[in-house]
This record gives sequence, structure tokens and C-alpha cells, in this order.
Amino acid sequence: MSAQVNDEASGAPPVPQTHSHGGSADNASPKGRFGLPTATALVIGSVIGTGVFALPSALAPYGPISLVAFVLVTVGALALAFTFGALSKRVPGSGGPYVYARDAFGDFGGFLNAWSYWITAWAGNAAIVVAWVGYVEVFWNTGHAKTWSIVIAMAGLWIPALINLSGVRNMAVTQIVTTVLKFIPLLFMATIGLLFIRTHNFGPFNAGGTSAGAAISAAAAIALFSYIGIETASVAAGRVRDPQRNVGRATVLGTIGCAAVYILGTLTVFGTVSNAALRKTSAPFTDSADAIFGGQWAGQTVAVAAIVSGLGALIGWTLIVAEMPMAAAKDRLFPAAFARTRRGVPAFGIVSSTLLASALTAVSYTRFENVFTTLVLLSVVTAVIPYLFSAAAQLYWLLTRGRQTQWRHLVRDCGVSGVALVFSFWSLAGSGYQAVYYGTFCLLLGLPIYIWLKSGRGEYGESPVVPYEAPVVLAVPADRPGNGGTGGLPS
Repeated sequence: MSAQVNDEASGAPPVPQTHSHGGSADNASPKGRFGLPTATALVIGSVIGTGVFALPSALAPYGPISLVAFVLVTVGALALAFTFGALSKRVPGSGGPYVYARDAFGDFGGFLNAWSYWITAWAGNAAIVVAWVGYVEVFWNTGHAKTWSIVIAMAGLWIPALINLSGVRNMAVTQIVTTVLKFIPLLFMATIGLLFIRTHNFGPFNAGGTSAGAAISAAAAIALFSYIGIETASVAAGRVRDPQRNVGRATVLGTIGCAAVYILGTLTVFGTVSNAALRKTSAPFTDSADAIFGGQWAGQTVAVAAIVSGLGALIGWTLIVAEMPMAAAKDRLFPAAFARTRRGVPAFGIVSSTLLASALTAVSYTRFENVFTTLVLLSVVTAVIPYLFSAAAQLYWLLTRGRQTQWRHLVRDCGVSGVALVFSFWSLAGSGYQAVYYGTFCLLLGLPIYIWLKSGRGEYGESPVVPYEAPVVLAVPADRPGNGGTGGLPS
């Protein structure tokens, strides 16, 4: 595995593994990998889709107090980002939450996480494309004819699939370009836009009329949806050059960049559009741009940015939707077809998952009224489950095998993992009873698949594991990155 090569090249001692991880690009040549800029763009591109452009309207009923909720959610998201960075150092290879759960909790824990995250990815793509269609229809199909809406949605799903199928290099270039194009207008709103804020637009600090605690919790349940995707660099870790160094950095940098745009951009919209108007609009950033510049051209520019943003998110998620199943398939915990590649990319996983997203999108347009909300809530629940397992896996390792680290580092790392774990439970609770019910039902649908995979090989229980041996602690300074394979926070 290339993970071993990376350990030796970095000067850190090899980290013993309790399982053989089938990272999706472990044997890929350096030419088939991408560096820190693309990994960071993958995180930002996957997190910032089309939802950010509607977020201020969803938070408007709670008033500016929702910004407090956003800050708290950002703290939890950063704790998760640092946790993923630490896990990627200790458990290399593609797969992200899947390989972390399997390393700590065995085959069944790994399978449940891979299955849950796979549902998140293709159901989330359906949700993204539904919102994306709304911005496309600002310019075309303004009458919202359902047939044409479905046609536009199919184009939004299959163009990213074709880009990914054409090779990793094309995906990387397109991901960087779309991230820059969508980040510039959002960054403008989050910086220059602050100069146009008028305090009278904010309205009451707690506009909902409930207690401060209740308002923050309710607003946080909405804000939690904004950070799904911070783990994407760890899911594609096998495709990242020097993953033990770059995955953690990309995850943290991407999360910080998204947080800055979210919080400051929402603050700008709150201060340039009245609270009453925000409650009624479906395009708050468009209204804010029109209020700043006057006329409609600015709002249309934001609509174009939303289209580019959604396309970039779909390109990133179309890669991610196949990466984790491929890692699981290489460990024989997902159907073998998901391990097939074409031009270095998991072709079967991309095509099959895009077909499922297409079917769900078509059904949603003909059967559901609250299409976007229904799809988002389902994808959030199935995403939070792998987050929770990842935080638990890191905390479990720290409390059992991480005790050789200096006590102050152990306390710090346990504290961060504990915050990430609590944040994951809070996210799950904030999704609502109905979403948790449907999410749990979809999760348990994986049980027959697991039985089929195991029984087909005549296996019962866990796969054979490599006995654990304590790593050799080298005589180097304690603060040196990679010392002793501590699995601490990314440098």
C-alpha cells in the first residue's frame, strides 16, 4: 500500500493497522493524484452548493440570534474537521468515515458507515440538483413546467458524471475553476457587502418570540445542514498527494473558508434586506445584491454564481458518491462491481449512483411537494451517522492506544473529539423525528446486503485481523509532527 510508502517518506514510523484498508487509489501513480489546492477546492466545492444561497431566508424567522447558532455550529464543524485530519494521519487510504469506523468497530461498523454515507451522497445529489434547477429557471423554463424541470435536472446530474468519468485530471481542473467562480461573488458579499449594512434591516434580535435557547437550537438545526461535505478530502484521501499532511490541512482550510463565507455572507444579507422581506423571498442573495447595486443585473449575476456553485458541488459529490463504496468493495464489504475502475475512476459507482439520483429526482418532481426539504433532511441524517462513528473512533483510539502521547496533547485531542461527538448527536437530534425515522429505516435496509455479502463467502463474524503491536516511539522531540503515530490534530 502507498500508505506505507508515505509513512517512510515523511520520516514518521509506520502506523500499524488493525485492518487492511482498501483505499481507492492506494496503488495509483502520482500522476493520478492531486495536491492541497484541489483537495481544499474539493472540500469547499462539496460544502458550498446551492443551499447557501437560500440559507438567510430559512434563518430569517429567528432573526440575528441565528448568527449565534451559526457560530456554535461552526465550532462543532471545526472540531469534526480536526478529527478527520487526525484520523487521516493514523488510518490512511480513501474511504474516510468508512475506514475509520472499520478500523475501530470492525466489519459491520464499517459496512454501516459505507452504506449510510453512500445513501447520503446520491440522495444529496438529488437535493442539490433540485435547488440548482430553481436557479437555472431564472433564465429558462421560467414557467416551471415539470417535464422541462426534470430534463434540466437530468443534465445537472449527468454532466458532472461525464466529467468525472473522463478522468481525475479533468475533474480536478473543473473543480478548481467552479470553486473560484462561485467563491468570488460570495466572498464579495461577505466582505465589501458588509459596508452596505443598515442596522434597521436586522429587526428584533430574537424575532421568533421564543426563549433565546429555543431560538438558537431551532436555528442551529437549519445551519447544521450547511457543513455536510467537510469530510470529502478524507473520503478521497487515496487520490491526494502526501495525504497524511494534505488531507487534514485541506479539511480545516476548507471548513474555515466555508465558515467565513456563510457567517459574513448571511450577516450582509441580514443587514441589506429587511427581515420582513427575507421571510418571503426564495433568493435572498439576489435581493441583497439588487439592494446594494440597484437594478436586476446584480441579482442575475448571483443567480449565475448559484448555477456554477451547484454544478461544482455536483462534480465533487459525484466523485465522492463512488469513492467510499469502492474502498468498501476492495475490503469485500460492498458488491465487487463498485471496485471497477475506468481511467482511474470508479465508473460503476458513478454511473449506478447517478442513475439512483436521477430516479429519485424524477419521482420527487412527480410525487413530493416539499422536494428539497425532504431530500435534505434524509441526507443529513445519513451523513451524521458516519460523523458520529468517526468522532467515536478517534476518541476510542485515544483512550485505549493513544496514552503514550504527552498528557496535554491527549487532553487536547480527547477534548476536540468529544466536542465533535457531542456536535454529531446534536445534529442528529436537530434533524427531527421524521427524518431520523426515515434515515434509520434506510440505514437498516443495508442489513440484507451485508448478510448476502458475508454468506456468499461462507463467513460469519469478523474478517481476520492483524494483531496489534504497539508502535516504537522514536527519540525525537514530542512536538514534531507524526511523532510516534499519535493520531493527534493536523499540523
